[in-house]
Amino acid sequence: MKIVILKEEDIRKVFTIKDAIQADKDGLELYSKGESDIPLRINIDIPKEEGQSLYMPGYAAGAKALGVKIVSVYPNNVEKGLDSLSSTMVLINESTGEVCSIMDGSYLTKIRTGAVSGAATDILARKDSEIFALLGTGGQAESQLEAVLTVRDIKEVRVFDANKERSQEFASRMADKFADVFGVKIIVADSSSEAVANADIITSVTTAKKPVFDGKLIKKGAHINGVGSYTPEMQEIDDYILLNADKVYVDTRDGVLNESGDFIVPMRQNKCTEDIVTGELGEVIMGEVPSRESDQEITFFKTVGSSVLDIVTARRIYEKAMQKGVGQTIEF
Repeated sequence: MKIVILKEEDIRKVFTIKDAIQADKDGLELYSKGESDIPLRINIDIPKEEGQSLYMPGYAAGAKALGVKIVSVYPNNVEKGLDSLSSTMVLINESTGEVCSIMDGSYLTKIRTGAVSGAATDILARKDSEIFALLGTGGQAESQLEAVLTVRDIKEVRVFDANKERSQEFASRMADKFADVFGVKIIVADSSSEAVANADIITSVTTAKKPVFDGKLIKKGAHINGVGSYTPEMQEIDDYILLNADKVYVDTRDGVLNESGDFIVPMRQNKCTEDIVTGELGEVIMGEVPSRESDQEITFFKTVGSSVLDIVTARRIYEKAMQKGVGQTIEF
């Protein structure tokens, strides 16, 4: 059995954010069509190490995508000089059941998570969008930025983080990387209010347990991506946006309604029900649910992630690597 090992540098050589956006669109369409098998992720506690071991399996026949992403969350690793979070993607040949590739799951997660916001922005945001507000400058922020710059002709990016120094460092680094490529100005906002005022597109990617900006400041016609809230206690998007957006979309109903505090908190307070969801993004792609219907509508997209994004993206990466002869092949 031959297994192809793909590190981050290998993936970067063959796979672009544009490729990832298309992979995410295809994955979500397969999910919404009911043409994928995505079990609930398995979470095993490791009390001795105060850690968790998570397993996210999935199969999408239409994409020939079968595999499992393994994620380890070990907070105490910091004391050992190791990363507190590590991830590995194991891709399986659907025809033989043999492992065909092992790849960097952390980079895979970054690119597919940025790409799903890019896919939603491409489908839902106004075509003439020029101002982009990015809230949060952690590990997911770069791919979120690149994805939006890829699908819209953005003129100005406003970056805000609760840590001003981190905002400045991130903005400077992103300006060096993207300013000339995309012809965009990247600036640091002094507050979240300053960042979102008059912005056409807003992406929030934080771990906040309280809303990070005032939804009443959002202008008509804006599109918002909520990325950070993936547990019932996390709520970075305020109720006002959820209750007043003209259309509300999710990557998967099952994931968002059971995992994200952006929805769970207001639902527990009886401010809304599951019916507030207009549809899954895959349903929009299929043509079963309407997309934006006017330049005045406010659209909101929420993602918590799904293994269908991992397996379809991983399969596309593997195919590109095979075409270009990238990666290390081992006999097992």
